[in-house]
Amino acid sequence: MKDTDIKRLLYAHLVCIFSIILSIFIPSFFLENFSILETHLTWLCICSVFVTAVNLILYLVGKPNTSSKRSSLSYKVTRLLKCYIYFLMSCFSFHVIFVLYGAPLTELVLETFSLAVLLSTFTTVPCLCLLGPNFKAWLRVFSRNGATSIWENSLQITTISSIVGTWLGAFPIPLDWGRPWQEWPISCTLGATFGYVAGLVISPLWIYWNRKELTYKNN
Repeated sequence: MKDTDIKRLLYAHLVCIFSIILSIFIPSFFLENFSILETHLTWLCICSVFVTAVNLILYLVGKPNTSSKRSSLSYKVTRLLKCYIYFLMSCFSFHVIFVLYGAPLTELVLETFSLAVLLSTFTTVPCLCLLGPNFKAWLRVFSRNGATSIWENSLQITTISSIVGTWLGAFPIPLDWGRPWQEWPISCTLGATFGYVAGLVISPLWIYWNRKELTYKNN
């Protein structure tokens, strides 16, 4: 494992963190009374768009050379449609999971689905960019010792930390504190965001610390 690969991973993660910072500050110049709490749904949409855009740009910049078959228009269109279907399936799946864990079934549906979109942006979009719409590859990466590169190790950490952050964010909601950020789903979205950022910071450090022990099998 080369230190240059770890540096590339670190730089990519810093760009992703910067995209979240931009989603907080840039809209305030164009939208009146914009804030994470008061215009939460608007921020959710903007943050999802910013993070998705950055992931796509990083993929387009760093993608490997493809064969002539994979560079054909029909292949690209088919792959794009599959990615879109995977993303929608992820959003609806997270929405159902949130409802099963206590989110309102008929009330605040838009808020719940927006949280599902945000969490899918933090988890599914990077998977689609790195692994493509290949469910077998997803199962391999998230199985024990299934990662074949530092990028896949990073994907494991950021995905798990985003989900755990969302779960931890739900704990303050039933507490009788009367805080504005306790309204559904603000604390969960903040937890997901902090978890995603924590994963982006932790994964390069963890990989660098364990670089001598990490060995990867060929795909």
